Amino acid sequence: MRGGAGRAAWAALPPGPAGRLAVRDAASCDGHWFLVGAVIGPAGASRPAAWSSDDARTWQPMSLAPRTYYARRAVLSSVACRDGRIAAVGARSGGAHGNPRVTSWYQRADGTLVDMPASFELYGGPDAISVRHVAAGPDGWLIAGNRLSGAAVWFSRDATDFRLVDHDRALSSDPEHTTSALDQVHDGTRWTVVGRVEVPGRTGALPAAWTSPDGVAWTRQEVPPGTRGFAELERVVRSGDDLVAVGLRGQRFGVWRRTSDRWTGGEAFGSFARDLSGPAYVTGVAAHGDALVAAASDGSRFRVWADPGPGSWRPVDVPHPTRASGDTRLSVVGGAASLLLLSDDGTSGRVWVAGWNTLSR
Repeated sequence: MRGGAGRAAWAALPPGPAGRLAVRDAASCDGHWFLVGAVIGPAGASRPAAWSSDDARTWQPMSLAPRTYYARRAVLSSVACRDGRIAAVGARSGGAHGNPRVTSWYQRADGTLVDMPASFELYGGPDAISVRHVAAGPDGWLIAGNRLSGAAVWFSRDATDFRLVDHDRALSSDPEHTTSALDQVHDGTRWTVVGRVEVPGRTGALPAAWTSPDGVAWTRQEVPPGTRGFAELERVVRSGDDLVAVGLRGQRFGVWRRTSDRWTGGEAFGSFARDLSGPAYVTGVAAHGDALVAAASDGSRFRVWADPGPGSWRPVDVPHPTRASGDTRLSVVGGAASLLLLSDDGTSGRVWVAGWNTLSR
């Protein structure tokens, strides 16, 4: 990384056919990349879209076969891959109250991405709060989210039949804890969900994490807050045998690491914008060896920071600065050899690629 701000050598990519592309998430399996999002029509109509690539530079559209009304209109927001196959989560607002109608997707043997019809109350219904990301592990797939009962997950062995777990004693809320799940990862041995917990008598939330060997039965782990104010774990990634989580810590972004089953609070970086026009939140984190990259909204604009080595965070100049709003997005996704920057400024979606070596000191 060169200079005080550290300009990464991003290269623009054509992710697919011309049109208004909403780029949302990407995943890498054994050097093969998958990208998901949607194509947005001039009147706001949407249809799901996905692409694949062997080199993160040349992208081919994937075949999709949506079967339900909302699947045909979904924006795919999250994707994960395992054994060369992907699963995805998408949604489109609709119905009498305009709530998100969530759909989950799996990849057939012929490579086609297909939605899995589900009962309305599996992801929605009167207890629905949010459905966030999907992740892959050696034993199946896990979606994290929240219900009126608190933090919840959906687990499936093959991504075709998800089971809702929303009343686990450790994961769910109780009279002394209001829990929220924000992200998840498999560490090679078990699942870890991260988020926050609110307790009576404390002004701000506390960071929280839970583990499970099977995606069904959960155990809570202690996470030091690192601040007297608000703190939460928003995104988590595997880094060797450790986990690294990034989230909000007071008026800055914070890093937490789990080593040998013990969470510790790391450094803080960045700061919230003075002219807050929206919430601050982390959109993505990627790890490669000791290097970390994180993307977040500072409450006004999306920003990217990199840490080439432990504790040396610095801002990264991005090729297409984007204001943070409900229609825009900027995130980072890491692979074994490349790092992707996904950008959507509300008028067009863009994908940029850089080698991890561009982040060297």
